[in-house]
Amino acid sequence: MLKDITLGQYYQTDSVIHRLDPRVKLAATMLYICSLVAVDQAGGYVAAVLFLAAVIRLSHVPFRFMVRGMRSILFLLVLTFVMNLFMIKGEVIFAFWKLTISREGVDMAVKMAVRLSLLIIGSSVMTLTTTPNNLMDGMEKALKPLQKVRVPVHEIAMMMSISLRFIPMLLEKTDRIMKAQMARGASFDEGNILKKAKSMVPLLVPLFVSSFQIADDLSMAMENRCYRGGEGRTKMKPLHYEKRDYIAYLVLAAYFVLCITVGRIVRWGRIF
Repeated sequence: MLKDITLGQYYQTDSVIHRLDPRVKLAATMLYICSLVAVDQAGGYVAAVLFLAAVIRLSHVPFRFMVRGMRSILFLLVLTFVMNLFMIKGEVIFAFWKLTISREGVDMAVKMAVRLSLLIIGSSVMTLTTTPNNLMDGMEKALKPLQKVRVPVHEIAMMMSISLRFIPMLLEKTDRIMKAQMARGASFDEGNILKKAKSMVPLLVPLFVSSFQIADDLSMAMENRCYRGGEGRTKMKPLHYEKRDYIAYLVLAAYFVLCITVGRIVRWGRIF
């Protein structure tokens, strides 16, 4: 289960997506999320799927590795699907006791499931193709205008970078604790849901203690190195736009216009 979580991991390979400026990938992720929210018809979703498939192909990241992270949020997807399926009122196509399923509910459930799946996979492309350091530099550079209104841009970017770095570290720590407790006779897979939740308590306590210890060690290390925020700091590898980055911006703009246009032309038909 833990190895299925890909959030915060970086997949090392050489591709045109990896070489893009992190600011381009941040803008691409935000624009892709906006396109998923803006479209509401079949044509827009088809355009979003084709665009994402092309980006994954160019990234050279195995598709199996990318969708592996979907397993960890499968419960959320199922819950969202079921809630939309039974909560949306409309033309009833199936009824049992107090539960009813409408055409509008089916359409909304399918739309939300597709939208969430594309959103998660699309966001994973950014983290899998960008190192935490580059992601922090890109975020800080992109939000730099907010410093004029006293927004602590460097500190926000630093916290985001540390959070992404902590995810694989905590997963590894959790795996070690689970294996140590299983070697002592503990079981995390037996019983009903309540029993499984209760068996996780001995795992959470040492995990929280270890997390606070790691955070304390990190803060002490930063303080001993006289870290005082982003004021006057320089970059070892300053970010500069290349020709491929400008081309990527043009492709993003073309995708967004095409997605909205096709979404208005090709309508979402009824499933039943």
